[in-house]
Amino acid sequence: MWNVAQVNIGRMTGSSINDPVMSDFVSQLEKINTLAESSQGFVWRLKEDGGNATSITYNDDSRIIVNMSVWQSIDDLSFFTYKTLHRDVLAQRAKWFEKMSGHFQALWYVPKFSFPSVEDARFRIGYLEKNGPTPMAFTFARRFSPEAYFEMLNQENL
Repeated sequence: MWNVAQVNIGRMTGSSINDPVMSDFVSQLEKINTLAESSQGFVWRLKEDGGNATSITYNDDSRIIVNMSVWQSIDDLSFFTYKTLHRDVLAQRAKWFEKMSGHFQALWYVPKFSFPSVEDARFRIGYLEKNGPTPMAFTFARRFSPEAYFEMLNQENL
């Protein structure tokens, strides 16, 4: 009935994705994206025609890039994020991205067969920043169940 969506954003240290400081990051994108798409529980990821999402605008800051995906479960997403080659790339994040002052990642539930928009992602990060982890937007460290999200939605519709 529900899948889990994730967004993470990063503000590049380079002036653009084509800046030489970003080249090592860019060179790993295809391998990591292929790994994600072949991982257990993978459903969907945000991408443009070229196969990446690096030219998709998150907001008016052209140095912020966005990554979004949908997975069958938090455990599937967590395994990909922290137990595969992706972990090694994640460990190098500071080489390519500035330290963000607020939340740069959010998780939330989406109905199966639906995919979030960048607007949804901005809302979830903003909601998490304002309210902390709730069933509406949460983190790996503070997870909620799909049932908690459904209950929250029902309460808001009363």
